[in-house]
Amino acid sequence: MAEITASLVKELREKTGAGMMECKKALTETNGNLEEAIDWLRKKGLSVAAKKAGRIANQGLVAVVTDNNAGVALELNSETDFVAKNEEFQNFVKDISQIALETKGDMDALKNADYKGKTVETALTELIAKIGENMTLRRVAYTEAEGVVVPYVHSAVTAGLGKIGVLVALNSTADKAVLADLGKKIAMHIAAAAPQFLTVDAVDSSVLEHEKSIFAEQARASGKPEAIIEKMVEGRIRKFYEESVLLEQAFVMEPDKKVKDIIADAAKAAGTDIAIKEFIRYNLGEGLAKKEENFAEEVNKQLGK
Repeated sequence: MAEITASLVKELREKTGAGMMECKKALTETNGNLEEAIDWLRKKGLSVAAKKAGRIANQGLVAVVTDNNAGVALELNSETDFVAKNEEFQNFVKDISQIALETKGDMDALKNADYKGKTVETALTELIAKIGENMTLRRVAYTEAEGVVVPYVHSAVTAGLGKIGVLVALNSTADKAVLADLGKKIAMHIAAAAPQFLTVDAVDSSVLEHEKSIFAEQARASGKPEAIIEKMVEGRIRKFYEESVLLEQAFVMEPDKKVKDIIADAAKAAGTDIAIKEFIRYNLGEGLAKKEENFAEEVNKQLGK
């Protein structure tokens, strides 16, 4: 039986981040073989991570990263906001968002990409086991433009990471600095106004018909004749566009102008066309279930009841 020294346990801890007792047990089980002990802990980590997979993960971080005319947005969820403040978690999100840019937002390619000698998916599983919370690589999106892609993070915890991440892809031959300034202002607007669509034509027909039916029923409930109802619905749809379509929204920094007017002014000043190709807005945990806490149950759990 090989001697399990304190220095060997320390080395294993540094390589894996696992607890002291787990490292000691791993080395005992593998007769002091460091590489086999690492594998033993990885296997155990997979088991631990699996137990956490059913927990709701709706906290975490959104990352945006760009490289001139390309960019990617990524969301990695955790169970608590506390983990989002963990430096190791933040570094992992930064690292994999850069890989996501290189793999052009392909989720499968990202998960299988190399990360320090292992796949991103394996590294995430090990991070789950180490930190002790469920984590989910929820979504990733890539965009590129014939001009620039401009990033913006609202409520940033550190550079490129926060709760709301926005990318604006601008097609134009205008000066890059001019485009970057315009793009940042539009991205800040998007973060605040949360548009659903870029243009009126981009509004899904099923969404539009659904809104029309709701507006029509509301109007009929007021007892108005059909001719008046039709005009009321048209007015409501215009308002819907102004609330939901980016180019039709009132610009938050100059409310007397629409976003499309701001772009037109910038294009006139630059002497060339400027167009938004697309935008991406990730709001952390958007659409995810929220964990319901039962205080009495939690207290009983702490007391071992």
